[in-house]
Amino acid sequence: MATAAPALPRKRILLSGVFGPFGVDDEYGRKENIMELFHNQVTKAQGAASWRYHHRSFGLYFLAANVDADVTVLDFPSRRRFARELEKGYDVVGISFIAPNFVKAREMARLAREISPEATIVLGGHGAAIEGLEEQIDCDHVVRGEGIRWLREFLGQDPGAPFVHPVLPSIERRSILGVPVPGVGASLLVPGLGCVNGCRFCSTSHFFDRKYTAFLPAGRDLFETACRIADLRGTDEFFVMDENFLKDTVRARELLAEMERHGRYFRFQLFSSAEAITAFGLDNLVRLGVEFVWIGVEAGGQQGNYAKNEGIDARALVRELRSRGIVVLASGILCQEHHTPDNMQQDVDFLVGIEPDLVQFMLLTPMPTTGLYREHQAKGLLRTELPYEEWHGQKHLAFQHPAFPGDSAERWLQAAFRKDYEVNGSSMLRVVETALRGYRRLADLPRRDACLEQRMRELREQTREWAALLPTIASNAVNPAERRRALGLDRQVAAALGTPSVRERARRVGARTLAAWWRLRLRLFGDGLQPSTIVTRVRPGLAGIASVGMSAAEETAEELRFAAAG
Repeated sequence: MATAAPALPRKRILLSGVFGPFGVDDEYGRKENIMELFHNQVTKAQGAASWRYHHRSFGLYFLAANVDADVTVLDFPSRRRFARELEKGYDVVGISFIAPNFVKAREMARLAREISPEATIVLGGHGAAIEGLEEQIDCDHVVRGEGIRWLREFLGQDPGAPFVHPVLPSIERRSILGVPVPGVGASLLVPGLGCVNGCRFCSTSHFFDRKYTAFLPAGRDLFETACRIADLRGTDEFFVMDENFLKDTVRARELLAEMERHGRYFRFQLFSSAEAITAFGLDNLVRLGVEFVWIGVEAGGQQGNYAKNEGIDARALVRELRSRGIVVLASGILCQEHHTPDNMQQDVDFLVGIEPDLVQFMLLTPMPTTGLYREHQAKGLLRTELPYEEWHGQKHLAFQHPAFPGDSAERWLQAAFRKDYEVNGSSMLRVVETALRGYRRLADLPRRDACLEQRMRELREQTREWAALLPTIASNAVNPAERRRALGLDRQVAAALGTPSVRERARRVGARTLAAWWRLRLRLFGDGLQPSTIVTRVRPGLAGIASVGMSAAEETAEELRFAAAG
């Protein structure tokens, strides 16, 4: 009888994000490249009231969950921690990075070649779009676009095997005004990659060839995946990492139908274009459970704007969304080609004047692979002398703009964020206003079905929970106008929901105490926050289980075990 050939040993793979510290000026990075999306690009001018979150390197966990291998995911390591992990011996070392972290990726590849010379070095993430990367960093492969299929093929596995969605939190270390945000926090949901709109500046759209790859192509797929994740993590709230989720209106409607059929109502935070939002319908957003939407407004007029916003009254759209209890983040682009010091203030005033809950201002940046990059490259406008560490859109322009020399672009950006804060108040104040408006709208309906009853209860609880910060917002107000608004809103909440309970009053006192400590901490130590290292071991057969990183104690124990083993 013939004996079966012995099974080949599984590959040992290390997948890592770039090393810290982050948001500091050193030989590897810049202080403006903070590892906090909101504090870096949205609420940065709001001081103690800024939203403080960390987001994991999500793509690494999806790769780990979808291959038959022993995989270690190393997120937010130090340079030393990455080197120590390399000493354990890996067959493949994958490094994910964005362009501003080019120098860190190069140093990590050098360390990998030095410490683990037999390992295959693979570079991925949006930084892989850099032209000629193979000649600039010593590596074996550069993966551009969707990486799961590539890695499966590289390992000799079925590229078309069923997709496995890992179970992950969407954010880490959540706090506002120094007050930890209560609850488990939203889970991550990734329905697919890319966007067919192909806006000329958009790295995501161009990185995936202006196409959309659906991981979860039908509403039923989304619903079943959401149920599994929610049951494991104990929360029905999801952050949807999809560039334009509502673009596929059929799938979104199918998802809503599944939720209503089963009487299970999830809540979603998502990105979507204005044209996709209006096509899906604002009242349908309420039924779907959309509680937050990020919209690319880009500019106030036709000049500097895109097809996705044609025929859209942005001011009316934001007002109607907020009246339904949907938090709006509106993003705009400064220092576009047509901008001058005489006309750019109009776009800043427009973004501030539509009164979204949050505003992102970014400098126009021609990132590699985008149509904008090709246009500026052809015209000889790219600032090739500017190191990639500065290509983060929050300080320098990466192209030659005659109207904004020197540091003028940065000064415009800072002034725009400051004006939004001074005119509209802190984003948390606006969020409480939005929740109360949404609750009142639903409460005033003469009839509500089971779905709308659920949405009304959610908005009532959100309003009650977030209103605990209103006295703290008032005491930390940017100006007297915000203080009056916060105190007046607190009275409105009490009138709509009743006087705060003893427990709620205690939370309010606790919030003010924590905020006072946070202000002191900012004065003494600055506002830099470094994410903790997260180590996740993924073994075959366990990919669908929650990928929970090691705690600090577990990480220390892991280090001690490694040291004891020599």
